[in-house]
Amino acid sequence: MTEPRGNGELAELAAEIDEAGARASRTVELGRRGFTIAVFTFVLLICLILPWVGDHAGWRVLAGEGGGIPQLFAATSTGVGILASALALVTRRWWLAWVCAAGGWFASVDGLLAIWSQQSSHAPGSAGGGPGIGMVIAWIAMICLAVSWMRTAFSRS
Repeated sequence: MTEPRGNGELAELAAEIDEAGARASRTVELGRRGFTIAVFTFVLLICLILPWVGDHAGWRVLAGEGGGIPQLFAATSTGVGILASALALVTRRWWLAWVCAAGGWFASVDGLLAIWSQQSSHAPGSAGGGPGIGMVIAWIAMICLAVSWMRTAFSRS
């Protein structure tokens, strides 16, 4: 009678180990990179209060002031760089790391276009006159975030 009980405990232990392995396969280990990602996410938050387009702060550009292309960059950098990054840092889900990596590169291209639009827009009544310091720092932070998330996404073996 002791042998069947031992086999049951062994099967229970094996099921518990399999469950832990399955749970670990869905997550990523962030290590030091997690702190770096958190710092760049915080930098993006700070950039929202700095000037982006003329006198308009980043949060005002996000709300619709300052032109369409800068608003698209404000939306993607906030959505991917702040919200998705925070969610991925908290949950450590592997698929969210990939969303942040791909979205980070998309937002980086948006940032380049937003900066370019501010440097080359000389039509009367349109936003222009060069990008604000907040937009430039946000673009650099978004590139750094994209690189960090890409390394994190590829780090899973």
